[in-house]
Amino acid sequence: MTTALLLIAHGSRQEEANADLLYVAAGLRTRGWPIVEASFLELAEPDIAAGGARCVERGANKVILVPYFLSAGVHVRRDLAEAQAKLAERFPSVDFRLAEPLGQHPLILEVVAERVREASEPQA
Repeated sequence: MTTALLLIAHGSRQEEANADLLYVAAGLRTRGWPIVEASFLELAEPDIAAGGARCVERGANKVILVPYFLSAGVHVRRDLAEAQAKLAERFPSVDFRLAEPLGQHPLILEVVAERVREASEPQA
């Protein structure tokens, strides 16, 4: 079974905001994931449908939709669940699964603590 990761961020009209997701996608590729695609809910391309199709075109028969969101709000619970259902309908032979958002993972605490340490350092 070939598993793809479909990373999904909200999307922005500002390219530097979208670059965060592209950074994560590139990092996951270097960690050995053969198929990693970045996509956006709105305001940027590719959208989720195009990203999901790209995963299937590249040979995935299982696609994990990975929300690059902090909380499980309306976008994750409604919009991304709807996108998952549409992809599953479009590609019935592919297993599409929606992962949990980043939110309450213990490593988030480490990231926040590191950002606080960085901001607390004397400025030059």
